[in-house]
Amino acid sequence: MRRFRSAILTLAFAPAIAFAQAAPTVAIIVRHAEKGTTPANDPPLTDAGTARAKALAAALVNAHVQAVITTQLVRTKDTAKPTAEALGLTMETVPVSGAVADHAKAVADAVRKHVGQTVLVVGHSNTVTQIIAALGGPKLPDLCDSQHSNFYTLVIDGASARVVLSSYGAPSPELATGCPAMK
Repeated sequence: MRRFRSAILTLAFAPAIAFAQAAPTVAIIVRHAEKGTTPANDPPLTDAGTARAKALAAALVNAHVQAVITTQLVRTKDTAKPTAEALGLTMETVPVSGAVADHAKAVADAVRKHVGQTVLVVGHSNTVTQIIAALGGPKLPDLCDSQHSNFYTLVIDGASARVVLSSYGAPSPELATGCPAMK
């Protein structure tokens, strides 16, 4: 009789246990908002960039973001700050250093520590698509200097990952053919 009850309880709770284990990790990956020109090595956001950062927070208000990952640079932190503050989250920093592929792997490792959670990642024109690939998504070209409105939602479910591209805030200007990518 005891085995029968254990079997019934196991069957009764199996769907809930399977659901809890099967929750995908969602990575929302964006490039930092529009930046100024000085200081050249670490400029803050422009007024348009500050407006975009606020638009990002508004876009994510119901996204259940549980973690925020940025680089050490002011422009990524300032882009993520309105979202982190609105949700009461502390930003995690994954410094940019060395090769882009190494940085992308380090960010992917940081995202993977948040299994089953929704994570906002703010990167750079040359890291956003590399991070997507490092998380199992498709290989995409680097972003161009004028691209700031792209919003990549990567759903990581076990060994598979699917990406949805959308946009937020003011639209990015039309891209010139062969536009140069920048950091």
